[in-house]
Amino acid sequence: MASSGRSKSKGETSSSGERLHKFLASSGAGSRRECETFIEQGRVSVNGKVVTKLGTKVDPVKDRVLFDGEPVKAQDRVYYLLNKPAGYICTNSDERGRPRVVDLVRDPRHRIYTVGRLDADSRGLILLTNDGDIANLICHPRYRIEKLYQVVVRGRVDRRLATKLEAGVWLAEGKASPAKVVPISYDTRRDETALSVTLFEGRNREIRRTFAKVGLKVKRLVRTSLGPIQLGDLPEGHFRKLTEKDLAFAYDAEKLYLANKELWDAELPRQRSHKPRPGGKRPAHGAAPGRPGAHGGGRQGQRTGNGGARPKGPRVRFGGNGERPARSGGLGVRRPQSPRGTGSDGPPRRRTYE
Repeated sequence: MASSGRSKSKGETSSSGERLHKFLASSGAGSRRECETFIEQGRVSVNGKVVTKLGTKVDPVKDRVLFDGEPVKAQDRVYYLLNKPAGYICTNSDERGRPRVVDLVRDPRHRIYTVGRLDADSRGLILLTNDGDIANLICHPRYRIEKLYQVVVRGRVDRRLATKLEAGVWLAEGKASPAKVVPISYDTRRDETALSVTLFEGRNREIRRTFAKVGLKVKRLVRTSLGPIQLGDLPEGHFRKLTEKDLAFAYDAEKLYLANKELWDAELPRQRSHKPRPGGKRPAHGAAPGRPGAHGGGRQGQRTGNGGARPKGPRVRFGGNGERPARSGGLGVRRPQSPRGTGSDGPPRRRTYE
């Protein structure tokens, strides 16, 4: 906790320690971006002097930090696992007044926020915390922490189409490539396929948009695991506390990344250097907007391979050998691979995360 006494002369700040905006965020003053704005607005002082320079570092134990004239004290770090119901949004502020995920976790002492997001229609595992470092490690794609989803789509997905999805489809911001798509079963009566999908990225509505590009609509999407953390039988709308030990896998992922940084980062410059060419060709495996695609004649949501009629018959099983997405080392962390070539002159995959 920040001390109320001074160990430095007025106006002196630490040359080492924690960045001021991170300290403010961890104390519950706001998000990191909001805290950067507070600093620029002159609302924060350190050891009696107003600080407006971003990047200023403080010692939370020795430095006296004030926000709007009130002492700032570091909060204990808290971690929650929630089984998110449909209809709840993952932002802490919403002008439309929709139900928020944070309202389901009753913790008046801490300013918590979601680690990444699930869209309002999706369900399942979501983490909440006030620990920005853990949130960054889990969300950033460079650390390759896998997220497993159980998905039901309207239409039939066989192994060939699943392989095509794994190879990647082109979205507006670049190429999206789920790490693993495994068909589990096909219900001929409902014309629905159940699948498991593994992601390492965190693009906005990535799974829904990826399937839409091949003419399939996602009917149900549930996240069931994040790294080694499992949703288990936690009832929908309920939460439970996690410990720092439960989140240790995120630091293990960071160590693995640092040990393989040169190899893992080798992909990024090549992808970013291939920019879209005006009038250039679209990759053959992704349908261009407004044009008929390879599936469904370009009409999203059209059923494939059934002649437009709802088929009858028994449920058909895929993967009779119990195929499931591969795990790696029990950490839910993707192991290093050789850098991949782009394979086309199409637009690059832009690494984004929430």
